[in-house]
Amino acid sequence: MSEPFISSYAGVLAVLAGIGAFFFFLEKKTGWKIFDYFPPLIFIYTFPVLFSNINIIPSDSLVYDFMGANLLPMFLVIMLLDVDVVATVKVMGRGIFVMLLGTVGVVIGAPIAFLIVKSSLDPGAWQGFAALAGSWIGGTGNMLAVAQMVELDDTSLNYGYAVIADNAVYLIWLPIMLASKNLAGWFGKFTRVPEDREKRMREAAAELTLDKGQVQMRHFLYLTFLGFAITALATWLAGLIPEITARETTIFSANTYKILLVTVMGLGLSFTPARKIPGSHAFAMALVYLFVARMGAKADLSNLSMSLFWFLAGAYIWIFIHGIFLIAGARLLRVDVHTAAIASAANIGGAASAPIVAAHHHRTLVPVSILMAMIGYAVGNVAGYVAGILCWWVS
Repeated sequence: MSEPFISSYAGVLAVLAGIGAFFFFLEKKTGWKIFDYFPPLIFIYTFPVLFSNINIIPSDSLVYDFMGANLLPMFLVIMLLDVDVVATVKVMGRGIFVMLLGTVGVVIGAPIAFLIVKSSLDPGAWQGFAALAGSWIGGTGNMLAVAQMVELDDTSLNYGYAVIADNAVYLIWLPIMLASKNLAGWFGKFTRVPEDREKRMREAAAELTLDKGQVQMRHFLYLTFLGFAITALATWLAGLIPEITARETTIFSANTYKILLVTVMGLGLSFTPARKIPGSHAFAMALVYLFVARMGAKADLSNLSMSLFWFLAGAYIWIFIHGIFLIAGARLLRVDVHTAAIASAANIGGAASAPIVAAHHHRTLVPVSILMAMIGYAVGNVAGYVAGILCWWVS
């Protein structure tokens, strides 16, 4: 094969960052409705696929290896700084447990859905289900982390299937969560919601602020130091722990340990003054999208087959199971439809979708919806990995 048109490290990074920047600029500048149905994420993944497959950029490069080893754990550390468990529980109360029951629905639904469709998928499809579970419990960052934890090959079709399924289900699920506002009266009677719950929740949310102050240059240095320091420490510690294998499959690898350690240490930092560093969420999400572009560049989707249909079928069965757990949780804990919808959006859509649903239901709940999505980030790596192992077990 001939040399790619752009092969230097700086050139490859410029292309990946440029693709992300272009589609977010286009979304902001034009306000096109297409981005309501096809968010920038899907373009940020698919365009590098196109560029690497037509040899504009390489599909294999040392810069990708560096990003895989260091950029992913780094953005996880920075992203987890925004987790505020105390504030979220104060406002949402029992709604947190509804969200966690929705998480249980994702974990349990994964092996059930996989069992139904596995005969039409390749043996490694359980890894794609694991990655998708990470996304549906936390967000894109968790999808990328869980993919590494289960040793999902960067060039595997199953990662591409997970990205496609994530967006295909989002197109159906988000409108349902928005439309659920119209069922508030019926839902409240069904779940036996206390009459003053919504009032108390909105009053508590009105007192919540997420403003950390103006971002300054030193803040980026703080965040960069914390990200690389925790990554280096976790990498060193993970190398000291022996790997565990079963049925010729690595269950706990060095990557698994590294991501788990990063998650624990990042959560630990969220209880320190480091949580107050401005710009952490925006910086982390920029790194997430750069890493998504990197995953696209390494993917080869030229062999798409009917397996994609069955992967999507499994995803829709799976989201139905999540919905059952969510409604059961709302009934058991007596919460309103607004809380239930935000809880589901915080799981399935993450920090990008939860504020959209919250703004549609009750604008005062937008700040806490972001915090709720942060809880998803916190549990997404572990819970997504458990879902993946359950899928491996039924495979």
